[in-house]
Amino acid sequence: MGRLFGTDGIRGVVGSELTTELARLVGRALVGVLPKGDDGRSFILVGMDTRISSGMLADSLIEGICEAGGDAVNIEVCSTPAVAYLVRKHRFDAGVMISASHNPWEYNGIKIFGADGFKLNDLLEERIEELILDGKDEFIPAEIPGSLKYIDSAIEEYTEYLIGCGVSLKGLRIGIDCANGSAASTAERVFSGLGAECCMLADQPNGTNINKGCGSTHLEGIKALVKENGLDVGIAFDGDADRCLAIDETGREIDGDFILAILASKLKDEGRLSGNTLVGTVMSNLGLVKFCERNGIDFLATRVGDRYVLEALNERGLSLGGEQSGHIILRELSTTGDGQLTAVYLLSHIKESGKSLSTLATIMKKYPQYMINLHADADGKSALKTDEVIKEIIAESEKEMGEHGRILIRPSGTEPLIRVMTEGDDPEIAERICKDLSQRIEKRLKELK
Repeated sequence: MGRLFGTDGIRGVVGSELTTELARLVGRALVGVLPKGDDGRSFILVGMDTRISSGMLADSLIEGICEAGGDAVNIEVCSTPAVAYLVRKHRFDAGVMISASHNPWEYNGIKIFGADGFKLNDLLEERIEELILDGKDEFIPAEIPGSLKYIDSAIEEYTEYLIGCGVSLKGLRIGIDCANGSAASTAERVFSGLGAECCMLADQPNGTNINKGCGSTHLEGIKALVKENGLDVGIAFDGDADRCLAIDETGREIDGDFILAILASKLKDEGRLSGNTLVGTVMSNLGLVKFCERNGIDFLATRVGDRYVLEALNERGLSLGGEQSGHIILRELSTTGDGQLTAVYLLSHIKESGKSLSTLATIMKKYPQYMINLHADADGKSALKTDEVIKEIIAESEKEMGEHGRILIRPSGTEPLIRVMTEGDDPEIAERICKDLSQRIEKRLKELK
């Protein structure tokens, strides 16, 4: 992890950790590190989510781009995967998304994609950090500043692309939770365009209600919507619509691991599961691993973060991977996690198979998992690896868990948190150990301050 960039771009509380000045410097530095076209200029796409701060950060970023002689195109509110798609389609030199994904409205972030539609590689991120933090190559404004343009058709292009990836959903009644975020600009058009009857939820963003009690991190609303209206399926996105979780017709949560199992089974039956391998992470439920074993599918676990899943997919030429949180990457169709694309694919499978989502989900048994998030600054996160007392606490808990399951403790790459997770065949044991371990680590972190 870099000094500015985490596992998913630059992220922080607006006004303190993430400022308009920093966004401006990122714009300048991005132009400085990008390969130049024949005309010596860079062509950069900029999109944003619905946070109240996104507009001012986008304006500052674009100001920096233009000061450095780059040309910017602002498509305003869109999803993160829309930026990745349009960068490739229109051959931009880079794309930038202003979003903090599933975080509360007080946060925001800067995600950067290269010309190939993939998130910017580590070397270029490090070079941007050097230019901003170390003051290398003192900035000189371009002799001819860049220009700002708009593409009015951008969202419509992306919407038509998503519709083209699915089949007719006529007859399906679905609930859609847009998290008061990016999906509010496209989701109803996509799924009604495919013929589904849509009941919308959290599709009225006001700048401060993004992810607030809604979306993929708060499923209570979409569960109630499905049950009260007798819907076939519920779909929930996060703030920038790169995640997708589902609710079956009984109101049961179908998380990213279940979706991966369902889609892996479909692709394997069609002979399209490249390398006969599914990529997950160390946080993937043990039930997903067992599903793969039963169905003769190889399972590859990466570090937590969709960028690491994508790296494995690219390096090995694989077609499907993702995370329990709902980041699903269909590598044949997209260069990044795309919540709406995942939903189109999942709903198309439900329609074609003639089976309910609850029936499709029976292919995997979920093992009980418990997670507690502990607030931790950078020093607290570092203590996980350096403090001998914390190491001993973890070792004692692992010994107690024994063959009942596993323990995973990791610092979040996007939030000031340490995540403590236990998983096992006995839910009471897993829950008790998770609570006890979290309390002991939290107490030790306070002692270290």
